Amino acid sequence: MNEPPELEDRERRKADEEEQLNADVTYEVIRREGEGELRWHPWALAYSSLAAGLSMGFSLLAQGVLRSHLPDSEWAPLVSKLGYSVGFLVVILGSQQLFTENTVTAVVPALAQRSGRLLGRMGRLWAIVLAGNLLGAHLFAWVIARTTLVEPRMHETLALIGAEGIDAPVETTFLRAIFAGWLIALMVWMLPAARSAQFFIVLVMTWLVGAAGLAHIIAGSVDVLYLVFAGDLTWAGYAGRFFAPALAGNIIGGTLLVAALNHAQVVGGREAPDPGEQR
Repeated sequence: MNEPPELEDRERRKADEEEQLNADVTYEVIRREGEGELRWHPWALAYSSLAAGLSMGFSLLAQGVLRSHLPDSEWAPLVSKLGYSVGFLVVILGSQQLFTENTVTAVVPALAQRSGRLLGRMGRLWAIVLAGNLLGAHLFAWVIARTTLVEPRMHETLALIGAEGIDAPVETTFLRAIFAGWLIALMVWMLPAARSAQFFIVLVMTWLVGAAGLAHIIAGSVDVLYLVFAGDLTWAGYAGRFFAPALAGNIIGGTLLVAALNHAQVVGGREAPDPGEQR
């Protein structure tokens, strides 16, 4: 049998850098990120989440710009949905607090330790981040709908984008939100191993959410709230037809289908007995 070649220290470090993270390492990275988020001061969370809610508005604006300049063809929506990724890129690469990310990172330390103190902190973080994100989404949508920031002809395009967020029955929006939460949470789980490819991971995964018409509670809220402030939808319509099913679906998709399953995978693997010890 041939022996593996001896590596110099520099080559060994390079091999270590290139080695793919295993499930245990990825889990530990996410757990530490979650613990760090749970230690954030409430005001810091509030400011960061407000910034994220405002930033997510650029997903609507970018889609509107692309869509208003593309021809009416079958492939045009696939290109215009690249604009959907803009807000996510700003938020994630800018380390701002986005609600659907917290349904993964903040849950992992709570699952790992199962203490009432951590569950309370997780609930506080969720409440602050969701409120800050929604406030930012409201402000951005109000400015777009009620001011002369964009050209008059783009308002028709923005209204069409907003209408797509409520074009389905509530149960369909709920199902779409589960898949959106699932994909965003998977993206968060992939980022520790992505290194320099994080930009492309965020771009591809969020583009898929937009292109598939899935429902994200913050990005979608900007779209639908535009209709509210433009006078085309009531507040009750926003709350019942989009907000409630999207919020519930995102939490289920991010928490149960990703955080809980990956926690079970890693913890179950650690607790499995060594076959050699059973002999």
